[in-house]
Parts: sequence; structure tokens; C-alpha cells
Amino acid sequence: MTKARTNPYLEGHLFVAAIRIVEHQTGSPPELKEISKLLHFSNEQTGLISRRLQEAGIVKVVESAFGNRWGVADHLAIENFPKEATTSQMDEALKQFKAEKSKMDEKIESFKVQQSKKQKDLFSELEKQLKKDLSKK
Repeated sequence: MTKARTNPYLEGHLFVAAIRIVEHQTGSPPELKEISKLLHFSNEQTGLISRRLQEAGIVKVVESAFGNRWGVADHLAIENFPKEATTSQMDEALKQFKAEKSKMDEKIESFKVQQSKKQKDLFSELEKQLKKDLSKK
């Protein structure tokens, strides 16, 4: 199953659909952990999505003595969310790290090649000197 982790539009639709499904199955508004379980998202990711949707007025929280329950407020507001995938700062940092690591790997490989050439040249020079010394005797 693919997960739309970086697409706010799809995440919003999934979250609202999960609220409706759990509400239909149980007869009461769902808790955040029920939504997480249904979507196979981590609690942290579900919490982040819920805050974005709550700030946009798409979902609402019903606070009770038994915990917070989630309901749909204005599902049409999801259409205002960006439809393209967004990259997080972590993704950008990871991409930059990989690029820097690749450059470092290239430098290391170049250094290894240079050292190998120097070693061959050194052995070649030593061999010449040994042959020269042996021919003198």
C-alpha cells in the first residue's frame, strides 16, 4: 500500500474519509489513534495532518472526558490544499547529504587511484635500483 505522506491534498482526503469510516463502523466520532490505525500512519504523522486540517477548518475536535474525538467540519476546504507533493526540510537535508557524500566518495576513489599509481611508480623505481645494484656486483 502506498502512502501519500507528502501530499497535503491526498492526506486531507484520507483523514476525512477515515473519520467517516470509523464513525460509520462504531457509531461515534473516532479518536486519533483509530484514524492512525485505519490509515496505517504513525501517531505523529496523523497528529501533524490533524493539526493542519484543524487549522484550515476542515476537521474539528470534540473534547470529552474520555478523550478527544474527531469530526468533519468543512470537507470542501480540502480543495484549497496544495495538490502537489511537498518536500520536507528533512528530505532536502538528506538530498544534500547524499550529494556531499557522493562528492566525498569520488574524492576518496581519486585519492586511492593516485596512491596506487604512486605505489606502482615507487615499486618500479625500487626494482630499477635493485637491478642496477645487482648488475654492479
